Amino acid sequence: MGAVVDCPERPRDDTATRVQMGDIVRAFADALQGTSALTSAQHEVLVALARCRTAALGGHLAVCDACGHATPVYNSCRNRHCPTCQSLDQHRWLEARRERILPTRYFHVVFTLPEALRAIVRYNREALFAMLFRAASQTLLALARDPRRLGALPAITMVLHTWTRELLFHPHVHAVVSAGGLSPDGSRWVATKGDYLFPVKVLAKLFRGKLRAALIEGLASGAVTLPPNSAPDVLDQLRTALYRTDWVVYAKAPFGGAEQVYAYLGRYTHRVGISNARLRSMDERGVTFATKGGGQCTLPGVEFLRRFVDHVLPKGFTRIRHYGLLAPCHATTTLERARVLLTPTTTTTTTTPTVGSDTSPPTWVERLMTLTGIDADRCVRCGVGRLVRQPLDERPTSSPWDTS
Repeated sequence: MGAVVDCPERPRDDTATRVQMGDIVRAFADALQGTSALTSAQHEVLVALARCRTAALGGHLAVCDACGHATPVYNSCRNRHCPTCQSLDQHRWLEARRERILPTRYFHVVFTLPEALRAIVRYNREALFAMLFRAASQTLLALARDPRRLGALPAITMVLHTWTRELLFHPHVHAVVSAGGLSPDGSRWVATKGDYLFPVKVLAKLFRGKLRAALIEGLASGAVTLPPNSAPDVLDQLRTALYRTDWVVYAKAPFGGAEQVYAYLGRYTHRVGISNARLRSMDERGVTFATKGGGQCTLPGVEFLRRFVDHVLPKGFTRIRHYGLLAPCHATTTLERARVLLTPTTTTTTTTPTVGSDTSPPTWVERLMTLTGIDADRCVRCGVGRLVRQPLDERPTSSPWDTS
């Protein structure tokens, strides 16, 4: 997707004008298309982000019933790569997941691929991402089944990320693993010992072996192909990466309990390459965004957008996956057995539904209030009135980037 551009740090300027991803897309999408061959998925993402919450997608007027102040409210694109549209989808997903989080501690394990494989991953995204998930999950499940280590079936959730803080291509999987598992006969919960899951070196070696076997098989069958114009020594580089390079797998400190893992999943599951909150400014120097440790990075606008679309996933690809007790085949059976074993009988209570209680799902306004504390139906002008919807005239658009 183009040559890597240096990303020097700039001192933070809190007075800089805050921009949104849509502003950057509208400013540089035409130039990017003139220099890069975009996939259909990447083009669709850019069009969606350019039109998100603009007149191009239609909307309504929000009119205060007290002061009469009217504000146009435009519809969201709902694209999963849009940093503006993820919070409510994230909240809905978390509501569903909360019921499946077991009342126990969890470990956080990260599986990464060596840099030498990134070119072939970029050219075979769907196949290699699937291999990454499969190798990482099989590694954890194989070690968990080993009676010398745990001898049980754990609950695992995995999330694919492909970026660094500088938006460089860096595919890796975050795994949240329960600190224990259900015994093979389903009679007891087998807990891990202390703050320890599995040896990191063992994890890395087994992970490398499983992904190496899958990649070699894929190359032999033609399911995985080498990028065009590859260097003459590309196969030697692959052999080095697959056999002699140490692969990085690391485990972070365990979570304290179910609520901590719930909060963690809320931060990671629906994250995209960059959030609007990290964008600092867009000017003649380029796009400036926040990196690690309070630093900032400035890239030419086209390069920034090129890096952003490098993280667009293949259509239909699932980036959040569940294994072990959380796999679909166990979600309503074995998982519930584990929950019973982990829940002390003295704390088990039965809740009787209130007659006439409202069991309808919350509206997006109620969800936003729960998630952010923002009351979207309250007038921002007078702070007293409630907003009432009224029709908004629709205007036709001609260009993909036309949002008027």
